[in-house]
Amino acid sequence: MKSITIKGSQRESVGKVSTKALRNAGKVPCVLYGGDKPLHFSADELAFRHLVYTPNAHTAVIELEDGQKFDAVLQDIQFHPVTDKILHIDFYQLFEDKPVTMNIPVRLEGNSPGVRNGGRLLFRKRKLSIKALPNLLPDFITVDISKLRIGGTIPVETLLSDDYTILHPDSTAVVQVKASRTSVDDEEEEEEEEGAEGAEGTEAAAEGAAEAPAAEATE
Repeated sequence: MKSITIKGSQRESVGKVSTKALRNAGKVPCVLYGGDKPLHFSADELAFRHLVYTPNAHTAVIELEDGQKFDAVLQDIQFHPVTDKILHIDFYQLFEDKPVTMNIPVRLEGNSPGVRNGGRLLFRKRKLSIKALPNLLPDFITVDISKLRIGGTIPVETLLSDDYTILHPDSTAVVQVKASRTSVDDEEEEEEEEGAEGAEGTEAAAEGAAEAPAAEATE
């Protein structure tokens, strides 16, 4: 997984006055958890643009002025309710031998024959919560929809991997195609034609569960 480097400075004071001064100077107060003790630091708000304002999932490398470096994952972020400026960010330190939980984006691949025949593509899970060792975290999870016909569903159980654990029930629907009123007759004709040539296997149908939390380390 791609890492974004955040260059910051360790904070000596963590009171309200110093925090307000940091924000007025265009910096974001942050805390790194997971080590022997929490590490308080700050960084320019612009440094987070590629980590926060993106649909992609990234880890972070926190570089402090004194030369310390930490691999981390964004755990929590607070925005101003009116201006949407970043108020505070919590990170969790990564260790090679400790699994971490992250929300990973789902990327669709291929063209669905069900959509070509007038069906509606329903993207139920644009992100999936997974648990994996840091070096096995994927940038995204690819879902092939090239055989997804009207009435078909691609559930979590078809996306399982030895590299990570998906933290949703196997029956959770990730993407499906439902019939529209005008597409039913076309789909029936397509099924007859494919039956003559040898139909493809059908996908398992299922509905899904709730979202898991964003990112947290797992013992």
